[in-house]
Amino acid sequence: MPYTLEKAPVDVETDNDPGDQGNRWTLNFGPQHPATHTTLRLVLELDGERVIKATPHIGYLHSGFEKLMENLNYNQNVTIVDRMDYSAPIYNELAWHGATEKLMSINLTPRCKVLRTIAGELGRIQSHLLCVGAAGLDLGAFTAFLYGFNERERIYDIVEYMSGQRFHTSWTRVGGLNMDLPDEEVFKRMVKDFIINAMPPAIEDVEKLLTKNRIYIDRTQGIGTLTREEAIAWSLTGPLARASGVKRDIRKDEPYLCFEDNWDGQGAAAVDFKVPIMTTGDVYARYLVRLEEMRQSCAIILQLIDNIPKGSVNVSPEGKDVLPPKDQVYSSIEGLIQHFELIMTNRGFLAPKGEVYGCIESANGELGYYIVSAGENVPWRARTRPCSYINYQSFPKQIEGHMISDVVAVLGSINVIAAELDR
Repeated sequence: MPYTLEKAPVDVETDNDPGDQGNRWTLNFGPQHPATHTTLRLVLELDGERVIKATPHIGYLHSGFEKLMENLNYNQNVTIVDRMDYSAPIYNELAWHGATEKLMSINLTPRCKVLRTIAGELGRIQSHLLCVGAAGLDLGAFTAFLYGFNERERIYDIVEYMSGQRFHTSWTRVGGLNMDLPDEEVFKRMVKDFIINAMPPAIEDVEKLLTKNRIYIDRTQGIGTLTREEAIAWSLTGPLARASGVKRDIRKDEPYLCFEDNWDGQGAAAVDFKVPIMTTGDVYARYLVRLEEMRQSCAIILQLIDNIPKGSVNVSPEGKDVLPPKDQVYSSIEGLIQHFELIMTNRGFLAPKGEVYGCIESANGELGYYIVSAGENVPWRARTRPCSYINYQSFPKQIEGHMISDVVAVLGSINVIAAELDR
């Protein structure tokens, strides 16, 4: 059963009005409830059907990712971080290897920067489609879920083409990528067909179904409201913060990849886009912010897709910090030895001693990694700054005073990914 209901204990010695306290009940919401995806448990204290207090319980999907990362080298960890926010795995890779390259003072090639930027924005669309669709599904709008997943499938086709894997991409490497595009023209054609022909009608379909839908508006407007001051106090980032009027986006405030000027070393300007901001701070505002962010991501990709630089996707292997090209591995003894040392021995990828924090703007906010290096080929300590964990902590505040039925609306707007929450 998704719910278990029991009467809350009454302390008549400390309660001035035991009659009121006697009407309160404790409700276990999840982890079996469909809206909690079998990984979240909420202990709700109720007065009738109104939530007086909520206590989240996490840990149902704990995997010990951060401890595992201390035993794998900087390339192998791409398979670990992939499995945190599995709604858009590419973001975890960009954040992890972005922090690693910051530690090693590696500057990526222009081609790699463009391809990583395009992949990241596809990941943003991918995540928002899931969030909007699943949030609609939780409130009874099953068709919205189908609209979102139809287009997610097209992104999976693109991801599979560029990385060789459909779900967990494991595409980035220290100093570059696992592989270059099999055929650049085919890739361009797939991306432009998706961005130009598929996404605008999909967003329009969702808007027609939900944006002015009286039921959806009644279920989301004024629900889970957070003021700008509260969002800042809770350290919220991403759509949750921007829906409350917090004008922060890592792509603008701490630019990386193609979001910074002169990203190609030849004076190229940063990609142009707008950061959607609202002030109402409720579930409905977060929905609108995500819709606009998908449009902005499409605009970013269109600025880059026809201007992918030529050259290598990996930095020069001369410094022995990155894997050599496969053709060198197969045709030269130097390439074969370097590949052997980096893969089969402990002599490769020796990071300098030090500490570093690197972050990116993922679909749910600031996703960062704090790395402590002892000068070895594995991190001495790796710590994630997870969006889901930080954003989810505000749930008790958001749901206070609302009805039981509002729980699923607020949860859906936070877009909690359990593997990133528990790690």
